[in-house]
Amino acid sequence: MLKNKKINLIFSKLTLFLFILNSCVGSSSVGVFGSGVSIAFDPRTVGMQIDDSIMQKNLMARLALSEKKYLLSVSVKVLDGNIFLSGKVNEPEEKLKITKAAWETKGARSVKSAISIKGQTNFKGTAKDILITSQLRTALIFNKIVKASNFNIDTINGKTYIFGIAMTSDEKKEVIKEAEEVYGVKQVVPSIILVKDLSRSNN
Repeated sequence: MLKNKKINLIFSKLTLFLFILNSCVGSSSVGVFGSGVSIAFDPRTVGMQIDDSIMQKNLMARLALSEKKYLLSVSVKVLDGNIFLSGKVNEPEEKLKITKAAWETKGARSVKSAISIKGQTNFKGTAKDILITSQLRTALIFNKIVKASNFNIDTINGKTYIFGIAMTSDEKKEVIKEAEEVYGVKQVVPSIILVKDLSRSNN
């Protein structure tokens, strides 16, 4: 009886350990830059990822306190202290307000906004933008030179905004080239940082 209790206790501890281990692996295998970005493909240090994640959550929390609707209408990405904003708002004043909040975020190195005003686009235009973004994502995935998971894409009124990390200048050029070749793209606005230019890449 006592032996069985000991076995059950050991089994319980082992199960708990495996659960914790699995949880740790699960939480660390996905980067904080965008969705589904693996650490294996994210050249930032763990410290940089944590700092960026804190900045992103801090800004989103402040925006949510101001207007809860921003949680659904505005997207915030932070990379090495550089803040990238995208989405749609109702009024130009809202865009300025959000941009100001981003600049006031502790640790912000730069702010780039791709936020558009809802009245400036229509359903047909939005459908085209979604198609452009989808086509470019597919092209990057099949391009062997590019690590597609390291880039976020947003298309607004035919302008394609690309935000991410490139391992080399050749990869950066390839991403821009792929974007320019997508039918319907009016302008490509890249915000691509090279690994060598990351603030703590040499630390």
